[in-house]
Order: sequence, then structure tokens, then C-alpha cells
Amino acid sequence: MTAIRESQPTQESAGRKTIKNLRWWILGWALAAGILNYMDRSAISIAAPEMMTDLGLTRTDIGLLGTVFSWTYAFSQLPAGWLVDKLGARRVYFVAIAGWSIATALMSVGTKMWHLITFRVFLGMAEAPNSPASARLTADWFPRSERGQATAIWDSGSKWGPAIAPPILTAIMVTLGWHAIFIFLGIAGIVLAVAFYLFYRSPEAHRRVSEAERAHIEAERTSQKLEATKISWLRLFTHRQTWGMMAGFFCVIWIWNIFIVFLPLYLQEERGVSIANSGWLAAIPYLGAAVLGITGGWVMTRYAKRAGQDPLKSKRHVMSVAAIVSGILICIIPSVDALPLAILVMTIALGFVATMQAAAWAMPGDIVDQSQVASIGAIQNFGGYFGGAFAPLLTGIIADATGSYAPSFIIGGIIAALAAVAYTVLVRKPIVSKKALV
Repeated sequence: MTAIRESQPTQESAGRKTIKNLRWWILGWALAAGILNYMDRSAISIAAPEMMTDLGLTRTDIGLLGTVFSWTYAFSQLPAGWLVDKLGARRVYFVAIAGWSIATALMSVGTKMWHLITFRVFLGMAEAPNSPASARLTADWFPRSERGQATAIWDSGSKWGPAIAPPILTAIMVTLGWHAIFIFLGIAGIVLAVAFYLFYRSPEAHRRVSEAERAHIEAERTSQKLEATKISWLRLFTHRQTWGMMAGFFCVIWIWNIFIVFLPLYLQEERGVSIANSGWLAAIPYLGAAVLGITGGWVMTRYAKRAGQDPLKSKRHVMSVAAIVSGILICIIPSVDALPLAILVMTIALGFVATMQAAAWAMPGDIVDQSQVASIGAIQNFGGYFGGAFAPLLTGIIADATGSYAPSFIIGGIIAALAAVAYTVLVRKPIVSKKALV
């Protein structure tokens, strides 16, 4: 983390007590929200065995619930990003966290498939602002040179969440039943929503940020001249960079959705792991992904500085390497017989996928004007989750038809590797309006 020289609190205006390096503490809220967000998403995979027995669901039904969430989440991205840019991260984040927590808690009272589908639709709508709001928060609080690392940290919540969820939620389910999982997560989310709303402010309005830190943020924001210009929301879709980000993120989310929805079931059904032990084993790949994802953010920052390259170019290079390596590793998972080695391969593969996600979410600040970071990030997320929504359903259908998850891993690995093509070929420079070129 980049340190800055701060004035003593007594030297701040009106004796105001400041917090050193406050921007990194602010980032902790986005990280906490991301962790809870992904615990909520992965709860369905933890509860799946008992839900299938209790409610008579099939693996295709579980896959359908994952797909319904992803489709709703995808379409909700479009208004979500616009709302974040319009209303700011504070208000939208508060409503989103409270909303998705209520949707999660409602899963505990579902008794029929249409109940569960309805609640998953609600969950998808409410969770949509999470990543766009985090991207906007990062753009507001961090200079461009620090955004790769900052993005990797808050994006690691999408790995810490699935890592924490299996052991904790499995223990809750074994002790209190699957209904208790959703109630626990709902209560935790409401507490986080209220706490975030009370603490968070923009750098300009926050009373605990020092003048030195505010100057550090603003100085680099104005000294680094970004070529991108602000254009209308609809015109973003006329640029190939937008479609490249959508296509590339589709490749990332396809394989991510397979792991999120089916990893515990895969370990139980194909690897012979018990329900209790699958909770701990399923956590390992995500723990590794969280650490490797943060490392990838650090690599992006260091690579850009050492090579003297534009931040966007450095992110594309890291993205391409991570895409190819992760694709190869995912394809070989089914051929690894030893369970410990298979877990290791999954862990490294997801680590590179996590690096891809961090690079993708750090790119919006290099592609568009500051005021449109959430919008372009949400559009990218829409492309990823609209296409990636098919992954859980197709995986469930293949598993029911063949009794194997191997074809899904091979397909997912090939798709993951194709992200390198999308980002390298189509996302090469900032979006500039035609007027700016005149």
C-alpha cells in the first residue's frame, strides 16, 4: 500500500481528528460488502444437498436457480451502474446491501421452486450495484496508479466470501438446518448496511480525511491526463472497447459461475467427499484465489511502474497471461486423480481467474471519464453475467445426463482462455468521443 506523509491531527483544520491513510480503511467497507455478497450467492451451493432432499430438487433445478440469479443480476447491472454514477456510492450501496440481505433471508421460508426463483430474482436485482459501487468508490478515493491494487483488494471479497462460506455455513446447516444459513446471512447484511451508511462519505465530504491525503488523491487525479472523454450512456455501446470488455468478462464469469454453484456438489458426487468435509475443502480454492488475486493486483501496479507502461496496457498483459494459464489448468482438473492434487490445481486456476477479475474491474478507470466508471463497469458486468448465466444450467443438465462434471470443466477452460483474445484485441485504448477528435 502506498504511504503518504500526513500532518499531525492537531494541525488539521478546526482540531479535526483524522485517520491516517483513510482511503485504505474506506476500501475495507467494499471488501466487507463483497465478502458478504458472495457468501449470499454461494449459500445455495452449501444448502443444495439438504434442499434437494427436503424440497425434491434436482441438480438441474439447482443450476436453474444459479442461472436465474445471473440473468437477473446481468440485466440489473445496466440501471445499477447509472444509478451509482447519479446518486453516489453511499446511498445506492446502503439500499443494495439491505435489499440483498432481505432477499437472502427470504430463502429460508421457500417451500416451492417458484418461491426460490422469486427470491433469487430479488437477490440478483439487489446485488447488482455491488461491484459498480466498489469501482466508483475506488475511482473516488484512489489515484490511477493505486487502483489496480485497490481493486484487487475489494474484488478479493468475491473469493473470501466463497472461502469463508463453506466451513461456517456447513457448520450452521449441520447444527440448525439449511434454513438457518439464510437467516444468519440476512441479519449480518442488515447490520453491515447500517454501519456503512453511517460511516461512509466521499473524500470531499469526509471529516476524517486529512488535507494531505485529500491533496494526494486530487493531485494525481489532475496530473495524470487521461485521454478518455465523457459521452452519453447509450453511445458507450457504439465503441468496440465496451463490447470487448463485455465479451472478455463473459469468459471470466462462465467458469466462475460453475465453481460458485457446483463446487461442493462436485466434491461430494465426483470426488466422494462427505458433506461436512466438503465445506472445508471447498474453501481452499477460494482462499488461494483471494491471496493470488491480491498478488495479481500488486503485480499489475509494479509491472506498470517498472516497465513505464500505460496502466491499461499493463492490465491487458496481466489479463492475457492469467487467462491462458487458468484455461489450461481448468481443462486438466478432470484428469487429476488424486484429490489433494486436484484441489491444488483448482486453487491455482481460481487464483488466475481472480487476477483476471481484478484486472477487468480496474480497467474502467482507464477506459472512460471519472464520472462514468460505474456505468462502464456495470455494462462489462452485464455482458459477463448475461452470457455466464448459461454456465450453471448447462453444467446441471450435463451432470444429470452424463453423471460427470468433466465436460463442463473442459468447456469452461477453453472459454476462460478466450478472454485473452477479447481484451487484447478490442480493449486497446480509452474511449474518446468523435467531438474530442475534431
